[in-house]
Amino acid sequence: MANLATITLAAGKGTRMKSSLPKVLHQVAGKSMVQHVVDTAGQLTPQHNLVIVGYKADQVKADTDGKIEFVKQEQQLGTGHAVMQAKEELIDFSGVVLVLYGDTPLLTSETLQQLIEQHQTEEAAATILTTKVDDPTGYGRIVRDQSDYVTKIVEEKDTTAEEAKINEINTGICCFESDLLWDCLAKLDTDNAQGEYYLTDVPEILVDQGHSVSALSISDTQQTIGVNTRKHLAEAEQILRQRICNYHLENGVTIIDPANTYIDSEVEIGQDSIIYPFTFLEGKTKLGSEVIIGPQTRIIDSMIGNQVEIKSSTIIDSQIGERSEVGPYAYLRPGSKLSSEVKVGDFVEIKKSEIAKGAKVPHLSYIGDALIGQNTNIGAGTITANYDGQQKHRTVIGDNVFIGSDSTLIAPLRIGDQAITGAGAVVTKDVEADSLVLGVPAEPRD
Repeated sequence: MANLATITLAAGKGTRMKSSLPKVLHQVAGKSMVQHVVDTAGQLTPQHNLVIVGYKADQVKADTDGKIEFVKQEQQLGTGHAVMQAKEELIDFSGVVLVLYGDTPLLTSETLQQLIEQHQTEEAAATILTTKVDDPTGYGRIVRDQSDYVTKIVEEKDTTAEEAKINEINTGICCFESDLLWDCLAKLDTDNAQGEYYLTDVPEILVDQGHSVSALSISDTQQTIGVNTRKHLAEAEQILRQRICNYHLENGVTIIDPANTYIDSEVEIGQDSIIYPFTFLEGKTKLGSEVIIGPQTRIIDSMIGNQVEIKSSTIIDSQIGERSEVGPYAYLRPGSKLSSEVKVGDFVEIKKSEIAKGAKVPHLSYIGDALIGQNTNIGAGTITANYDGQQKHRTVIGDNVFIGSDSTLIAPLRIGDQAITGAGAVVTKDVEADSLVLGVPAEPRD
């Protein structure tokens, strides 16, 4: 929206998290809380997407991606003071300013869009996102007039007996007309218990000036949860993961046990895939269609082709081609690339290697820094000895090669097409195509 600016407050330390990490950088479903918020704000296509940083500002900047503008709050003097810091960045902006919080990762863009639309339809000076709870203890109450407009936000310690009964609470999320916002912020004072500038004082100032303040009350209280403790973090994680599972279930994915399946927010899964319990799909992992994963599998930042089956294995930053099989108990380390119809079996570790179509590494092998050709079979217990104590070296194995069980391949090494190594061979020299090598060290045989 050309006439929208978003400001996400992310300057606080979050002492109740008991962590050296800034609170907003703690992750929920694979992304930091502040990343969730700025991504949601970005879906509204604002003219400005600002983040107010303070505690460990450089770390928050480095760990937050997107089309974002950062503003430093040198001293944390309250929410009103934090928003004040954005004025210079928005000096030429005129329109709606939406204020968000970096510790509310469950908000949806649909809710924010609804908030803005109500604000514009009612031509309000400000519009506050609220919700109703059974027990409002500890929250600011929303006081409305007979026309249903907001007259003020009352903090619990300041409520009258009647106001204390109100169960509509302030979530902190609100939008303002920019010119009125800056004018009201200039009128804030620190005459309160905390000695801070409170953004919650702005609505009452607007009302005193004769402006109308609207409120949108949403029934989905979970969206407004602010994370202040590790317990809150775990609750937010559970809610978001259930939301993610529901999304995939609605889009043609079978998840056997959603309560024990862990899928990050940016993971993509094709139709007719089946996910078994205790599976972790993390980062930017992308699964094709008709994939079978698990149980007890962890996949991070990897591309998995159609009709692949992975059992009880760990896959990190790797690619697996269609109709391949991996596991159980395989470990694919970063840089592993499997073509189509590849078999990687139990207790196999692969690192920074490429395995061509139809090749098999069935059992108990380590393949590192290697290139394995089509339809080649690697016998059980084979090791590519790729490290000489100082440098890593590459092993290149051709097509239709048969590597005997317990072979040790000392890199750098090339083995030609259709060659064979005997069981227990220690191969230290290149092997010609169509030849057989046996022994320790391996020598050619007729």
